[in-house]
Amino acid sequence: MRPPRLIATDLDGTLLRRSGVLSDRTLRALRSAVGAGAEIVLVTARPPRFVDMLTAATGLVGTAVCSNGALVYDVAVRTVVEQRALPVAAARQVAAVLSKAAPGLGFAVETGHQVLYEPGFGLRFPGGADTEVAVASLPDLWLTDVPITKLLAWSAQLDADFLLAAAEAAAGGVAQFTHSGGAGLLEISAPGVSKASTLAALCAARGIDSSEVVAFGDMPNDLTILQWAGAGYAMANAHPAVLSAVRRHTASNEEDGVAVILEQLFNKA
Repeated sequence: MRPPRLIATDLDGTLLRRSGVLSDRTLRALRSAVGAGAEIVLVTARPPRFVDMLTAATGLVGTAVCSNGALVYDVAVRTVVEQRALPVAAARQVAAVLSKAAPGLGFAVETGHQVLYEPGFGLRFPGGADTEVAVASLPDLWLTDVPITKLLAWSAQLDADFLLAAAEAAAGGVAQFTHSGGAGLLEISAPGVSKASTLAALCAARGIDSSEVVAFGDMPNDLTILQWAGAGYAMANAHPAVLSAVRRHTASNEEDGVAVILEQLFNKA
């Protein structure tokens, strides 16, 4: 296989170790790929503010597809250059439908800058204290004048796979549903918005064919890019559905699985 023109990689469970850090080996492999002419695109469920923390620590710059495809973020200038928001009416409809399909759910909205959450949403994100804002009730979530990048639905009892299946059965035509491994956490975007749809548009604008892209991921929200890219690699620690759906596998994130493949592709073994 010829070295790819673009490397699309998820962060948590893929590029980063469990501690949230990027290993020296993986950083070297990424820098070698960039030096050989490849572009790195971070493709993540995370919002831009998390990408800022990572790039500040590693010096990596470029483009990030954030919030499961809802945002395209220019890392160097810290600017959102494209946004595909979930309409408030659709978010409200999905919350109403899911509340009946899976009683006891709590909801929050991600804006790219903040998470607004109602009392039933008991999940808190590491390092998110300064960006998480409580509202008094579920209806108050729909009063935000900031575009919604993702609606989040959380259950303390039900796992994410169950929620995903229930959401697709109850409201599959209203929004895009996925999850990235968070305990009981379902992630909801505008219809047609996924990591792959946004990455494909980005590549088309650059004149890059899918056959020139290598992608890495571990969770159901990564399946679209792993199946769209010319070469998609599931991490050894990936969700069972991802491991069964994707032909190419690499080592786990703890074993620098992304670096293993990049070293092979760019002759840096």
